[in-house]
Amino acid sequence: MHWLLAAQFFSGLADNALLVIAIAQLMAMGAPVWMAPMLKFCFTLAYVLLAPWVGALADRWPKALVMLAANLLKAGAACGMVLGLHPLLAFALAGLGAAVYSPAKYGLITEQVPPAMLVRANGWIEVSTVCAIVLGTGFGGLLVSARMPGVDTALAVVLATYALAGLLNLLIPRGVSHGSGVGWAPAALVGRFANANATLWRDPQGGLSLAITTLFWGAGATLQLVVLAWAQDALDLGLDQAAYLQAVVALGIVAGAALAGRLVRLHQAIRVLPLGVLMGAGVPLMVGVDTLPVAVVLLTLIGALAGLLVVPMNALLQHRGHVLLRPGESIAVQNFNENLGVLLMLGVYAALLGLDQSIALLTSALGACVALGTLLAAGLYARRSAARPHCASAPHAPSLSVTSSTRDLP
Repeated sequence: MHWLLAAQFFSGLADNALLVIAIAQLMAMGAPVWMAPMLKFCFTLAYVLLAPWVGALADRWPKALVMLAANLLKAGAACGMVLGLHPLLAFALAGLGAAVYSPAKYGLITEQVPPAMLVRANGWIEVSTVCAIVLGTGFGGLLVSARMPGVDTALAVVLATYALAGLLNLLIPRGVSHGSGVGWAPAALVGRFANANATLWRDPQGGLSLAITTLFWGAGATLQLVVLAWAQDALDLGLDQAAYLQAVVALGIVAGAALAGRLVRLHQAIRVLPLGVLMGAGVPLMVGVDTLPVAVVLLTLIGALAGLLVVPMNALLQHRGHVLLRPGESIAVQNFNENLGVLLMLGVYAALLGLDQSIALLTSALGACVALGTLLAAGLYARRSAARPHCASAPHAPSLSVTSSTRDLP
């Protein structure tokens, strides 16, 4: 477990540093403002389009080897940028690597973590992932600052970080292969995936947790870019300084995730839903902030609420996915839905930027989406639970089989 956490941390660190470098390259090219969210859009596309295949891939071959190959793809994206590949195309390649990496990584956790440790293990995974966002974003900001020699040097450092992740990957147990039960006919794979997706959505607890995590990751990916734009616009910070402020949100998520891992048991997961409403209500408050200390406090609180919400919801989703589906298949379904949410929200964000809408409108719309989306999901769950009480009963942590899945967007 420790080598797995270390390998995924350094791989995620490189992903997030690469994002900041790519944004700096777009700015240097004089690209339009709507192109920055398209970096994440291109990164995310493979998660959605290749979902039926990447889950089967993770189930067919030893997962540590799949992770190593995926890490090489992401390193190839950084090499491409060194050689002059457009940042959008490079990020599409990095996204392909990340889409392959995720089911293999979380499938390994499925095999290594004992049942009673589900929420705590998920908390550690979130802490590790978000630490990679925190430090990777700040790392990228440092690499593009005036103190560094240039973009080629920054990309060389990112490549070295991917290499370190690959070396750590070699220390991870290879994992279990389920090759004999996984076919590769495209029609069969797509059909099986569609059935798995429908199965998880129809399950009351699975549908609720999938809706909340999809909303969370879509909003989180958009918030990452909103904070960058808002910090430069409202606080008059440069891109490198804005990247540090963006990392404050991630620090809050780390704190919230760690707290959830200690305080929330799986059967209590649904009790955290009001935190989604509070998080949504907090986002528009950014509009009235024009001083750095207040911004740090507000963004930390927003991040903490997000961490407290997503860890129990992820744990509940992992449990239902493990009960109903194969490990790799379950993770691919989760990735498909969460990243489809990211694509939709980033597409709307890019369109609003293209229409020259204000940051105030963007933050208010994002907060309303989170709050209302949480209320809608909770209301739908209550109705479905009343209709199917035997399916909605709370799970008890000691009796669980464990799986784990989340996302790896930079």
